Amino acid sequence: MEEKKFVSFKKDELRVKEYIKNVLGKGRISAVVIEYTPVGEKIKVSTSRPGLVIGRKGEKIDELTKVLKRRFKLDNPHIEIVEITQPLLDAQLVADEIAVVLERKGSLKFKVIAYKMLQQIIRSGALGVEITLAGKLPSDRARTWRFTHGYLKKTGDPAKIVDRAQSQATTIAGVVGVSVAILRPDAVLSDQIKLDENTKQKIKISVTELGAPVEETKPKKKSSKKKSEEVKE
Repeated sequence: MEEKKFVSFKKDELRVKEYIKNVLGKGRISAVVIEYTPVGEKIKVSTSRPGLVIGRKGEKIDELTKVLKRRFKLDNPHIEIVEITQPLLDAQLVADEIAVVLERKGSLKFKVIAYKMLQQIIRSGALGVEITLAGKLPSDRARTWRFTHGYLKKTGDPAKIVDRAQSQATTIAGVVGVSVAILRPDAVLSDQIKLDENTKQKIKISVTELGAPVEETKPKKKSSKKKSEEVKE
């Protein structure tokens, strides 16, 4: 019985998150996190456009709070807006933006859309990017197109640092799946070595203390003149 209650509780939580994303607008919301406190429910909404989400004098937030109380039976929901300063380094915002542009401009220009977004992410300082589009893009048959640049881990512990997200675009030809993976510039990689001036000086001091490496003397090759003289004799 406890397992069924837990599953139904998570389903209700997922419905709340999906409703908030749909109401506030696709492409504006990155993540919705719900924290349960003794006072009530604390809902953190991460967005790159806090002004559009809040509305004039907080009208949208007030309306959303009333709906959450009435429709989803939340006791005391408190919505907190978290601003994202670099939207091009957020995988969910990028995936939603690509999906919105595909729905607006059509699937025929999918290469232009993907390459343009890829260049913008690289200019923002990302170490690695991967954009995957799957669906009936150029023809009647479904295909998968992958656009990559830079360094991106897919297995092991470094793969956990990569920010991944998915979205869907409903076009005339059908549904197009959008997957985005971004390795941010502040990511700490265990196999990455950075050489600054201090480390270079330390290496030079350690080499001088150990002494210069001894060069191996190679045996000299015999001149070809002696061979030619022997042949003449």
